[in-house]
Parts: sequence; structure tokens; C-alpha cells
Amino acid sequence: MRAAIKTFILDGVEAKPCHVEVAVADSKTPRTSVVGLPDAAVREAVERVQAAIEACGLPYPEGRVTINLSPASHRKEGPLYDLPIAIAVLVVARVLSRDAVMRADDCLFAGELRLDGALQSIPGCVAMADLAVKEGVGSIILPACVASMASLVVGVRVRSAHTLRDVVCYLRGESPLPIALPPVLESGGENIDLADIRGQSLPRRAITVAAAGWHNMLMVGPPGTGKTTLARCLPGILPPPDPEESLEMARIASIVGSPPHAARPFRSPHHTASSAAIVGGGTRPRPGEITLAHNGVLFLDELPYFSRSALEALREPLERDEVVIARVAGRVCFPAKVLLVAAMNPAERAGRRASLQQLSGPLLDRIDLHVEVPTVPVRDLAGVRTSTPSSEVREQVAAARRVQKIRQGGLINGRLGPRQLDEWAAMSTRASDLLYRVVEDLGLSARAWDRIRRVARTLADLDESEGINESHIGEAVQYRCLGAY
Repeated sequence: MRAAIKTFILDGVEAKPCHVEVAVADSKTPRTSVVGLPDAAVREAVERVQAAIEACGLPYPEGRVTINLSPASHRKEGPLYDLPIAIAVLVVARVLSRDAVMRADDCLFAGELRLDGALQSIPGCVAMADLAVKEGVGSIILPACVASMASLVVGVRVRSAHTLRDVVCYLRGESPLPIALPPVLESGGENIDLADIRGQSLPRRAITVAAAGWHNMLMVGPPGTGKTTLARCLPGILPPPDPEESLEMARIASIVGSPPHAARPFRSPHHTASSAAIVGGGTRPRPGEITLAHNGVLFLDELPYFSRSALEALREPLERDEVVIARVAGRVCFPAKVLLVAAMNPAERAGRRASLQQLSGPLLDRIDLHVEVPTVPVRDLAGVRTSTPSSEVREQVAAARRVQKIRQGGLINGRLGPRQLDEWAAMSTRASDLLYRVVEDLGLSARAWDRIRRVARTLADLDESEGINESHIGEAVQYRCLGAY
């Protein structure tokens, strides 16, 4: 007797098809073995499944039971295979009829089993639902605690179960499994309003430019000048995520076991974080802070105090919007489209020069905006608040984004390549002459040339200007002069 049940393999943030195949052969010595590159958690599933089946009052087959996880070329990790193994075992034990097997053929199963038969949460439920849509599977069956998150994916029925007994009764047609409803997404915390910031007109302008064009930003200034506060204002002025971005964020949240949020993420790792914690890694690759900040803001305070290896590991992800982790067993790709905001403290030029020397030129070249954040005069602290609130700035940013979408499709200014810049960032003659002189006088790199044009394109969009003029280049150049100190 043989049986095959559909489940999935979690590969990064994507799910791949997997089949749990079970065969029983006569043997005087009962034995169960798992093959197909299982890890320790999967091999231990035998004990959990047997105990859970017996706790539900169902028979476990006698003889030699062989469980194969196909395809065998991919390593299987974690306890998510408990439920599909249990269903396949019950099929070969003839607990489930032919009608039940036909109903199971149109389902994907995943879930960890407790010894009493209760189902526990698993990672990757959103990716599993995506896979079901791609494979044309009608339903997925998940533990009730994660089913609602998977129901964010449109096009598949997500059925929630509390115990193995619930799943068996559903397959037998004895009782239904409820269809999960999408959760009410949490806001993810309150954002600081730009109107609460006194003074700092240039940094507030730079924050607007960063949000409008998705430009990475570095703020330099003495402690207590509001660098962290300015960074925390960014999620409040960025446009809300579209449905596709929200689904990507939910997929990542389901992998790390955190609830999905409606707002864009804001991640602020401590400067003692390792490179693996920042970009991801480990024996079993896990997403790092840059992936957890996908479609949101990654804030690195005290930038020079981060390890050199962690900062250098950021270079490729910032350029490609993804992290590729290579291991002997294969490669894992995690999304990493982030708006990087960094801050550093030295105010004196000598101290600033020493700190900047700890940062590589290629890394600084990938940061479009270099902004001075000076000490705020006491008069400004005691005066009447005159700053533009985040709501108005958000409207300006949204208007600039709409212009970019009409002109460039889904490509934002901060990700324009040289060819796109030649097409969409046309400069006036005086603007072009100014940029030539600045690049030659300051000895800027070719990458800096393109990044100045990207920032100038965003400044023109904020001004509702079709072309780039001299004032746009002049302001964009101001954000590239940090290295001159």
C-alpha cells in the first residue's frame, strides 16, 4: 500500500512543491524510516506522528513503514512535515477511504504535531499559499494559529485546523474545516511627525527627497541633534505599501514568526550586530535585518561602529535589492529592497575624517544623500513650531511617485540605471556644464555622477519640472560633498 500527500519545501522566502510518499511492507519487526534528505527535526517526526495518531485513537500501520520526501535532492528542514506524514500514514493504514484520498489530492498540508495530536504553527505559510495558487491546488490545510496569515493570498481556500482529528474528520466528510479570514493588520507602531522637529530645515528637506526617490541617506552631526528622530519620521511620509509589497512583507513575517503589519517596516539593529545578523546567514540560512526591513527603512545608527565586514556585506544588497547566501548545499535568495538611513556623530572635521576613513568609498558611493545635521539654536527650540507636518510631506512624496510611475512604470528614481537616466533625466545645458565641473573639481566617481543625476531627477519631480535645471543639480551636489571634509 502506498500514498502520496502534497506539501512544500521552504527555500528562502519561496515555496517549492514536495510530496510525502509512504509505503508499508510486511515485516516481523515494525520499523519506520524517513528518507529524502531530512534533517533531525524531520527524522524526529516519526515519534511525534506515531504518538499523535495513537492519541487520536487511530491505528498506526504495522510492518516496515518507509517515508520518502520527494524530491530527494532538496534538504527538508523543520517540523512542518508532521501533518502531511500523518495523513499519508493514515492512508496506508486504510483509515481514510478513497473519497477521503481524493479530497486530500486537492489540498496542501503542513503543520507541526504535538504528542496529543494538536497542531502548532510553522514558518512559511504565506509562501505555501502562493505555491498552491501557482500549482492550481484548491485548498491548503494549516494550523489555526497561522491560517489567517496565509489567507492574505488571494486565489486559494485556507482551512484552519486545531488537531489532527479535525483534519481526519474533514477528509472523511464528517465535519467541515473553517475557512480562515485575513487578519486585521497592525499599524506597526506610531510614526513621529515632522512637525514635531524644531529647525533642521535642510535635513527635513533631505528626508523628503529620500522618500520621494527612495535614496539612501547618511546624516552627520553631534549627539542630540535629532538624527534618530528624523529617521523615524520616514515611514510616516513614505507612500503606503501596495498589495504586492504587503504580500512580500507578510511572506517574510511568516518565515520569522512575527505578525504582518500594514505599515512599512522600520528596523534599527545595534552597532554590535554581526554581518550574518545584518544580511542573513547561518547553517540554515535565515533572513537578516536588511530582509526584515524589505520595502521599508533600515536605520544604522553609529555607522562607523558597525564591523567592517557587516558594512561591506551591505554593498551588493543595496545595489541589487536582494541578498544571495551561498552554501555548499546550494544558494538562498532573500529580498532586500530597503531605504538605508545611517547616522554618525563626529562634529569636528578631524574626527569626521577619521570616522569616514573607516567606511569604504564604494559603500559611501551607494548612499545618495550626505546631510549635515547641526546643533539647533536655543531660539528655535523655544519658538513656535513652523515645520510642515508629515501629512503634507506625504502628499508631496506621493505626487512625485505618481510622476515617476507615469514616466518610468514601476521603476523609482533611486534605482534608475545609466541608460534610464539618459532617457528620463535630461539636463539643460547649464545644468550639464555645472555637473561636469563639479565632478572634475571634486574628483567624484562614475557612480557618484549617476547618483547626482538620480537625486536631481527626484528634485525636479518634487518641483513638478519635466527637465533638470541648474538649481536641481546644485542642490543634488550639496548632498555629495561629505567626502570633501
